[in-house]
Amino acid sequence: MAKELKEVLVSVKNMEVTFGSKRNKFVAVHGVSFDIFKGETFGLVGESGSGKTTIGRAIIRINPMSDGEVIYKGQRISGKISRELDKQVTQQIQMIFQDPMASLNERAKVDYIVSEGLLNVRHDLSKEQRSDMVAKALLEVGLLPEFSSRFPHEFSGGQRQRIGIARSLIMEPEFIIADEPISALDVSIRAQVLNLLGRLQRERGLTYLFIAHDLSVMRFICDRIAVIHKGVIVELAETEKLFAHPLHPYTRALLSAIPMPDPESEKKKVLEVYDPSCHHYETDKPIWTEIEEGHFIMANQEELKEYQKKLAQ
Repeated sequence: MAKELKEVLVSVKNMEVTFGSKRNKFVAVHGVSFDIFKGETFGLVGESGSGKTTIGRAIIRINPMSDGEVIYKGQRISGKISRELDKQVTQQIQMIFQDPMASLNERAKVDYIVSEGLLNVRHDLSKEQRSDMVAKALLEVGLLPEFSSRFPHEFSGGQRQRIGIARSLIMEPEFIIADEPISALDVSIRAQVLNLLGRLQRERGLTYLFIAHDLSVMRFICDRIAVIHKGVIVELAETEKLFAHPLHPYTRALLSAIPMPDPESEKKKVLEVYDPSCHHYETDKPIWTEIEEGHFIMANQEELKEYQKKLAQ
C-alpha cells in the first residue's frame, strides 16, 4: 500500500488550545489530530474564526497548547523542550504570515528583515556571508538583490509577501506553515505567489501546511485537505476525493459557495447553508472515523451509516 510508504513529518495529536482565564475560558481548538507527510501540501480550510491560524501558531510554538502534543520528525516539540531542540525547530519550521503589511518591521531594511533569523541561529556567519545569503534568497523569490537596502513601505503587497517568503527560505527550513499567504494580495498577484510556492517546493523538497478559507485555491495547491469548523476538524481527505465526495454538511456548504466561472451556472447553482442543529449528538456522540481509505469524518453511528450509503452509490 502506497499509504505506508509515506513518511510522516509532523503529527498533531489531540491538540487543544485555550485562551483566557478559568472564568472566561475559551477553547479555540478542540481535540484536533492529523498527520502531515513529508513533501506534501496539507490544506487546512474553514471560515474566519474557525481556529486554522491558531493551529498553525500552536505547531510553531507561538500559541501554547492546553492539551495534546505535536511530534516533528519523531520528537515532541510542544510544551517544555530543550534549548537545542528549540533552536532546531526555529530553523526547520518557518511561517509565512497572512498580512504582508503587518508582518514586516517598517523601521528595518529588507537586508535585516530577511537575515534576522540567521542572527539567532547561525553565529558562525560573517556579515559578507549573510549578505550573500540575503541576495540569493531575494533572487529565489524573484526580487533584485539591490532591494536589500530599501524599507518595506517602498514595496507593493506582492513584493512584501515575497520578502516574507525569502525571510522563511533563508533559514533552509523543511516545513513551512503558510497562513493565508495570498488573501491580502490582488487577484493578479495571487497566482504568481502560488506558482512561486509550488516551484520552491519542487526544488527544495519542502512540506507545507497551507491555511486558507478559499477552497478553489486549495484545489490548485493542496494534496490533502482538512475542513475545520469552530475548532474541530470535521472532514479530511485527498483533495480530489473531497471535491468528488464531500460528506459532511459543512464541507458541502463550503464547496457550494465556490464561485463558478460560467455566469449561467453561477445563476443556477444552489447554495447550501450549514445548520449545526442537523446533527443529533445528545446520546449518539460523534467520533473521528476513517470511512474509506484516507477519508476521515467526524460523525456519529447514525450519520456514518448514511455516509456509507452515499459512498456506495
